[in-house]
Amino acid sequence: MIKIVVASRNPVKLEAVKDGLSALLNEAFELEGVSVESGVSDQPMSDKETLLGAESRVKNAMLQFVGYDFYIGIEGGVEYAASGLMAFAWVVITNGKNTGTARTTTFMLPLRVAELIHQGYELGDADDMVFSKQNSKQQNGAVGLLTNDVITRKTLYLPAVQLAFIPFLNPELY
Repeated sequence: MIKIVVASRNPVKLEAVKDGLSALLNEAFELEGVSVESGVSDQPMSDKETLLGAESRVKNAMLQFVGYDFYIGIEGGVEYAASGLMAFAWVVITNGKNTGTARTTTFMLPLRVAELIHQGYELGDADDMVFSKQNSKQQNGAVGLLTNDVITRKTLYLPAVQLAFIPFLNPELY
């Protein structure tokens, strides 16, 4: 059985990994969510910082939880663009020998959410304040709130998980 560590206990991230890899793997796998440090700010404010957070989560999981077949880090972040504050996430997967990375699609956040993030709030907390919700980051997330759950945080992450797994489906090419 394949053993996989996800460097998060967030149920949305765990479900995205479970569903994403279930479609790709022909073997049974066991998934464990663990809490590790990202090494970046609670709300990464750039593409570079967000990717570093996902990479650091994977490295820390490898150091603290030895003996797994795959280690997966998912880090959400934001970055200012000409059109406003954009949200996205990076996914990093490694088996210790090879690494795959992929980024989710990007979407623009509402001005009020962007203002709260600029004041120092994390995206999930800003969403909860603007949309009068509780703990939305462990549910549908900003993207779910903004799309009436047509796209949820889980469905946003799922293709990036699968795309980050490409090097392990095609090891001869990577």
